[in-house]
Amino acid sequence: MALLDANDYQLTETVVHINRVSKTVKGGRIMKMSALVVVGNGNGVVGYGMGKSNEVPDAIRKGIEDAKKNLVQITLKGTSIPHEVVGKYGAGAVLMKPAPEGTGVIAGATVRAVVEAAGIKDIRTKSLRSNNPINVVRATVQGLSAVRGAEEVAAIRGKTVRELFV
Repeated sequence: MALLDANDYQLTETVVHINRVSKTVKGGRIMKMSALVVVGNGNGVVGYGMGKSNEVPDAIRKGIEDAKKNLVQITLKGTSIPHEVVGKYGAGAVLMKPAPEGTGVIAGATVRAVVEAAGIKDIRTKSLRSNNPINVVRATVQGLSAVRGAEEVAAIRGKTVRELFV
């Protein structure tokens, strides 16, 4: 997972989840807001981040800053991904399958935010096990970053792309 520089891309931000969290102290409860944000350029670059603050706008701003520090490049094949993959993180798992052009994004809201930010137009997904938005986003990014194209596999094996399919 090679990290990229956010200044090189025109990124769009999507707020995936906002959560009110509390800490109990001697004087009572202290409430803060937590925001999960996904950023992407719509062309194979995506990242996610968490921000926490007393106010929602500050939490979102911090989440965007964190997401820009965690950008990853994703291998695309046309408008979809090259092959089926299962991304796992903690108790969250996301199954992602390539789909023919015109299928659209078949995904839940959390996974949809990540794949649309990455620029994937046609994909079928299923969130397995956990439905915690943070773990689902992390599993999705982990799975997408594990996808390899034919050119990458051929280079690793020291062959040509044509030799892979013979």
